[in-house]
Amino acid sequence: MTNSKEDLILQTAENMIRESGYNSFSFRKVAEKVGIKSASVHYHFPTKGELAEAVTKRYTENFIQAIGQPQDLHASGKNPIDVYIAAFRGAIVADNGVCLGGMLGAEVGSLPDDVIKATRTFFLRNVEWLEEAYQCLNYKGDINAKAKQTVSLLEGAMIISNVMKDISYFDSSAELLT
Repeated sequence: MTNSKEDLILQTAENMIRESGYNSFSFRKVAEKVGIKSASVHYHFPTKGELAEAVTKRYTENFIQAIGQPQDLHASGKNPIDVYIAAFRGAIVADNGVCLGGMLGAEVGSLPDDVIKATRTFFLRNVEWLEEAYQCLNYKGDINAKAKQTVSLLEGAMIISNVMKDISYFDSSAELLT
């Protein structure tokens, strides 16, 4: 984004959604945290749904970009699955939270259609990334099923670790993938 105020709004909204979900954040709360008027949030994002959709699209791009390309990771001697696991773990340890996709996925019944679509895209992009990663590793089983299993296992482990305030739930689950 070129507008730093817009970036701050997006980051603030992301943090609030990751912490408490879509239904607990509002333009007023975002504006308070950013230090602007609610009308300024509306200027950039006319509706709450448009803000959440933009947050989700930004989160997806940032996540996929942060983990890199599976082929490049493999070529540099890194296991792409280990990198993927580390990215999820980082959300728990460094951010003290859960994945935006997991949080929105839990609320899918009450989300606007565009936010649902953006959340689905997050998971589809993750499955595609994991399929490429497992191809690089010459996985011999059903690559699509393994990719879905991986993202599902890590999302669930992340949620349970967050609830229990105990990273060992995540770590012991992630060990099943390595």
